[in-house]
Amino acid sequence: MLDLITPLILTRDEEANIGRTLAQLAWAREVVIVDSMSADDTVTIARRFANVRVIPRAFDSHDRQWSFGVEQVRTPWVLTLDADYFVPEAFVREMASLDPPPDLAGYEAAFVYAINGRPLRSALYPPRAVLLRRGAFEIWQDGHTQRVRVHGRLERLRTTLIHDDRKDLRRFIERQRKYMRQEAKKVRAASWRTLPMQGRIRKLRVVAPFATLFYTLIAKRALLDGRAGWRYAFERFLAEGMLSIELFRRSR
Repeated sequence: MLDLITPLILTRDEEANIGRTLAQLAWAREVVIVDSMSADDTVTIARRFANVRVIPRAFDSHDRQWSFGVEQVRTPWVLTLDADYFVPEAFVREMASLDPPPDLAGYEAAFVYAINGRPLRSALYPPRAVLLRRGAFEIWQDGHTQRVRVHGRLERLRTTLIHDDRKDLRRFIERQRKYMRQEAKKVRAASWRTLPMQGRIRKLRVVAPFATLFYTLIAKRALLDGRAGWRYAFERFLAEGMLSIELFRRSR
């Protein structure tokens, strides 16, 4: 099965993560990277790996960038990875053992969230479809990020991927400012009745950052994860705070 899978990664200034991620993908005949004109050493690091093909493309939107990347894949299956995803050996072994029937469109995976290599007990990061049959899905833009619409049946993989972003807090804040401007447009445009609970809380603005902080520390038990847990909770608080500011700004 591994010969039928191509990992696909989108990058932009990911020198803190990309080498660690690519080191776990030596099993792949080819790894496709669509790079959004990185200004750091991302591309230099990526090209040190013999199985990596780097394709530069100016960024326009997440859905278009991912759709372009999928078009570059030559195998029947694509493994969609962020540059800060770490693929454990157990995950590779499970993919190697797969024998998907013709009606199966893809597999979804759960995630372990890590802060500088320290796994957290739990996080707000949801499972998502990561291993997909080409031609059986489409990608669409939802607020600040992309979503996958799968045309067919999904199964859940037993093993997990690891999300471990090593970029510094300054980069996190820069990225979230941009993301939350886009997310604010989505929240403002949606009616109260159509929003899930998280979206309704976000519309309350001031409530959302503190509700997220409490939920992350207590319900998700980040309080028990020491400095890593507090760092994660603080990042989520900052992100929701930036979204609230955007919503206040536009309402005025």
